[in-house]
Amino acid sequence: MESSILSLVPPILALVMVILTRKVLLSLGTGAIVGAFMVNNFNPLAAAANIYGIVMGIIFDFDVEHVTFGTVTRSIIDEGFAINTWEFFIVLFLLLLGMMAALITRSGGSRAFGEWAMKRVKTRVGAQLLTVVLGLIIFIDDYFNSLTVGNVSRPLTDRHRISRAKLAYLVDSTAAPMCVIAPISSWGAYIIAIIAGIFATHSVTQYEALQAFLLMVPMNIYALVAIGLVLAVAWFNLDFGAMKAHEERAMKSGELFNANLGPIPGAQDDIAASEKGKVGDLVWPIIALIAGTVFFMVTTGIEGTEGDVTILTIFENTDVASALVYGGLFGLAIALILNVFKPKSGTGLGASLVIGMKSMLPAIYILFFAWTLISIIGDLGTGTYLASLVEQSNLPPMFLPVILFVIAGFAAFSTGTSWGTFGLLLPIAGEMAAVIDLTLILPMMAAVLAGSIFGDHCSPISDTTILSSTGAGSHHIDHVVTQLPYALIAAGITVISYLVLGFTTSVVLSLVVAFALLIVTVMVLKKVSANA
Repeated sequence: MESSILSLVPPILALVMVILTRKVLLSLGTGAIVGAFMVNNFNPLAAAANIYGIVMGIIFDFDVEHVTFGTVTRSIIDEGFAINTWEFFIVLFLLLLGMMAALITRSGGSRAFGEWAMKRVKTRVGAQLLTVVLGLIIFIDDYFNSLTVGNVSRPLTDRHRISRAKLAYLVDSTAAPMCVIAPISSWGAYIIAIIAGIFATHSVTQYEALQAFLLMVPMNIYALVAIGLVLAVAWFNLDFGAMKAHEERAMKSGELFNANLGPIPGAQDDIAASEKGKVGDLVWPIIALIAGTVFFMVTTGIEGTEGDVTILTIFENTDVASALVYGGLFGLAIALILNVFKPKSGTGLGASLVIGMKSMLPAIYILFFAWTLISIIGDLGTGTYLASLVEQSNLPPMFLPVILFVIAGFAAFSTGTSWGTFGLLLPIAGEMAAVIDLTLILPMMAAVLAGSIFGDHCSPISDTTILSSTGAGSHHIDHVVTQLPYALIAAGITVISYLVLGFTTSVVLSLVVAFALLIVTVMVLKKVSANA
């Protein structure tokens, strides 16, 4: 079953169950259990031990395959309880962000900012466009983008009765697409480093890695179309399907999320806000968070760089997870200081911090289940199987960009990771181009980047999707279901455009076709939204 078509069963099962049952943890858990049974030849004890080992491996820094329960315990003891810093820091940052948001609510900052913004941004369209603009300019890292933009925009979008599912879509559809085309970002530096290795391997000398990345930006058609579509959705209120139901409920009743699904991540509804709140009570902690995170991204990048220090080497070697934690601590400290000098509200300082941490627990549970499923999918070789389909392809060269886009989309959807897909398929794209036609190397690698973002947008186990839901305060299932149709529309336009690119080799013509199709799509969606 490993590295075969059957390896697609767990991720597809998880997505189908998410849509049908609307229970995220049950769906991800079922996918993980089914995958563990497949990996361990349907031996229930071995499957249980496998899942136990994966969960413990998420927390502690060791790698155990096909373990017994005792083996895991002994490994933890032998290795001195070393913490797996990446996952631990992401969870810690979520807890810090929850506490900071709770203190901002307690100080009255969210209320004051909402009132201030309502006087200046007077329409629902304006509130949505402001969110999109923030998503476009905060492109240093997708995690940071998703959580920060969602938290900053939420008081304003709530006042305009914009549903949390809509906010999550606006956040998610600007985060990864911007990060993947921005050279000065954690994504850009990572991709440029991979490109440099590919060029060295195949003796490509006509491009520098940074130059190639910039040339690939207009070829990353999905990212550009997704950004264009989200701007059109915000401007023209292009709501249909599940999104329209969420928006109509929000506008008519003020219910910003589906209350039947229970409390939402990031909710601070149990905190009594101070009547003396000021806009600065929200703005200064957020500024501290942004400044602190950027500062520590730069400093950790400098520390991790060997040799010449440049902007690109800094972002290539930065420790994003630790920078988020340090920035979160800085933001939390400012929020604490602002609360100390506030008149006492009905909710104590300690109680507010506890509420803030509790508000992030649903998102943390989802992340743990997703990380478990991702690990099992890795053991099944899902990504390897999809990569092999590309390598075995005997199609004419003009079809390769669109084939790579589709395969990368399935790989990112199935594995829940854009970065993993980059690392797996970019070298394969480079190898194929070197053998078939080296002039296709940039379009083929751009297609991999585009497909990875598309799959990331569709995947319920993607970190970025989960954190976009968290930042927006939306139920994860609502975000997955409402964003999926928009992602599929952008992907359909991209497929046609990559066919044009493959047959004509003209980047300009493929972009003209892409945006012409986008305009037609927007016109059709306007009619659908008006008549629905």
